[in-house]
Amino acid sequence: MRERLHRILDGIDPEWGRRYTLSMHALIVLAVASYVISTLPDLPPATGTALYRFELTVVGIFAADYALRLYAAPRRLGYVFSFWGIVDLLAFLPALLLPGAEMVAARILRLIQLARILKLMRVAHAVDNLVEVLTEIREQLVVFLVMTLFLLILASIGIYHFEHQAQPELFRSVPHAMWWAVATLSTVGYGDIYPVTAGGRIFTGLVLLIGLGVIAVPTALISAALVSKTHKSPLKKETKG
Repeated sequence: MRERLHRILDGIDPEWGRRYTLSMHALIVLAVASYVISTLPDLPPATGTALYRFELTVVGIFAADYALRLYAAPRRLGYVFSFWGIVDLLAFLPALLLPGAEMVAARILRLIQLARILKLMRVAHAVDNLVEVLTEIREQLVVFLVMTLFLLILASIGIYHFEHQAQPELFRSVPHAMWWAVATLSTVGYGDIYPVTAGGRIFTGLVLLIGLGVIAVPTALISAALVSKTHKSPLKKETKG
């Protein structure tokens, strides 16, 4: 019974698997559409009430889906801490923990349920590969994150030193300067806050050069790990064969 239920929920049961999967994906799309409609201004009260009731229904269905998947999982603890298990949990748990007006946050979190549609398009293995790769290089990513935070603080202190007197309203303190540091290190550069002194502009140029590395290093790490995993996969298949 559990094995059959597991096949149905995973969409591999020949009779009911695909039907259940399509139904859940349709529900996910409808849930997202419901959230989009609920943000419209001057929504009629009757429509708002209907959307709220639909919201409660969706939360109940997602909770039941999670309970069934947990019951049918061969390794329940493994499912709970797996990528898709966390996605399924976030599909309904925030709505239970964030009642009332805070349901908006729950709806936003539940948008990640759209990731389940990837399974229908048969590319979920790509997501699994990416999760495995990020797990493999997590130590390097943590070190890089710490270095980036350190650079962020240094950049904020530096620009505050150069621009505080010239622009006291924009660079009132080091924490206020952090927005500039984030925009500059990420090479986004919104333009809402920028240096006007010669020293500040030179310093900004240096930070921009460092920012290129901030973008390039994690990209290179992830790309190299993905390429390595891609090369290993055929070898595993040949070994199994």
